[in-house]
Amino acid sequence: QVHLVESGGGLVQPGGSLRLSCAAYGSIFSINTMGWYRQAPGKERELVARITSGGSGGMTNYADSVKGRFTISRDNAKNVVWLQMNSLTPEDTAVYYCNYYDMSDDYWGQGTQVTVSS
Repeated sequence: QVHLVESGGGLVQPGGSLRLSCAAYGSIFSINTMGWYRQAPGKERELVARITSGGSGGMTNYADSVKGRFTISRDNAKNVVWLQMNSLTPEDTAVYYCNYYDMSDDYWGQGTQVTVSS
């Protein structure tokens, strides 16, 4: 069992920045992928960014809509993943969910609201 604890959401003005954090606790498998998804009202949940636990910082991939603005990173020793979000726009408004998966399991955090508005 893996438990994910998210933090860092909130209200920010367009052009601003936020940093989301997600800590994983429990039966963490050394080879895993952690990432962030988001769901806006009336829309399906979509991938924002994810990162593997591999060496040299892990492999990352991003949604096209956030490339160049968001950066995902992680600390394997602490099982923590961060999402640095810059140049936020109202279209980034959504509930952001942390995700962990390994060869056998898939877990989700409770979600944190990000609202971009003036």
